[in-house]
Amino acid sequence: MKAAVWYAHKDVRVEEREVPVAQAGQVKIKVEYAGICGSDLHAYHHGVGIQEGENHPLSGQKAPLTLGHEFAGTVSELGSNVSGVSVGDRVVVEPLYHCGKCDYCIQGRYNQCTQFGFVGLNGDGGFAEYVVVEAYMVHPIPDNVTFEEGALVEPTAVAFHAVRHSKLKVGNKVAVYGAGPIGLLTILSAKAAGASEIYAVDVFEERLDLAAKLGAIPVNSAKVNATEVILQQSGGIDVAYEAAGVQPTMDSAIAVVKKGGEVVVIAAIPNPLQVNFFDLLVKEANLTATLAYRHIFPEVISLIAEGSLDVKQVITKKIKLDDIVQEGLELLMSDKSHAKILVEIGG
Repeated sequence: MKAAVWYAHKDVRVEEREVPVAQAGQVKIKVEYAGICGSDLHAYHHGVGIQEGENHPLSGQKAPLTLGHEFAGTVSELGSNVSGVSVGDRVVVEPLYHCGKCDYCIQGRYNQCTQFGFVGLNGDGGFAEYVVVEAYMVHPIPDNVTFEEGALVEPTAVAFHAVRHSKLKVGNKVAVYGAGPIGLLTILSAKAAGASEIYAVDVFEERLDLAAKLGAIPVNSAKVNATEVILQQSGGIDVAYEAAGVQPTMDSAIAVVKKGGEVVVIAAIPNPLQVNFFDLLVKEANLTATLAYRHIFPEVISLIAEGSLDVKQVITKKIKLDDIVQEGLELLMSDKSHAKILVEIGG
């Protein structure tokens, strides 16, 4: 089978690999569509997040690894001791490795497992014709959810978890910093949760155009003072979602929230940022963060199925697996008009 395999920084190869076999407690999936995530870009361009040096304790694997953790497909094989899913089922994968035994897993907080990892970064992932995953990762999707939409369940879950974790109430005003895929999906999630006004802050007009189409008020922080504009137009924000991860956006997010408001960090921020704790103090505002998701895939799938989350709107390009490097991993760094690029693998 074909697979896009990470060997080293700037070295991802589409090559032939053996088709994996489902072992006990595992499910093999014929992949139809897979999305390119910012984590894939970090792994390709900088080598960040990929399993190197030693095998991951749960996957038993290390690089070279097949990338991809946002994917949907059809169950093609079951290992022993698997129930609740059948060959032929249309499914998406919740790609979090967790042990099920540590204190966090026992509490249900499996996204904070002490051996936490990702399919596609810590074990072979979905940029391949077939992938084997643990049975606990598999979620069926109804027939009215396309495989393209299925490939967007995982990033939507990141955004929806952040919104659900926050203090957002119906009628609240929201600011989303960063209009990349996660920021755009946060806009959709906040809208579905009842936000009355949503401000989208970015420096790229193409991304702000996409945000506006989703119902957000665009603010180009390269052209205007985003903090002043948002405060003048809104009178203050109830919840600010930080999906950009740079100092100016963190400063602005803290500055625009009301007294008693909240800043929620979603971005995986690679470098330390300064935080104005005095502003948080005098406002009695909260600063919190969310990691991935937990116990949310079924709800996200249902919301997509019923049309409450129209995730198709963030898809800007579809490519073939053979073209993933130049038309995906390279293009997304140079062309900011794209949000979510899907890789068509099945067919």
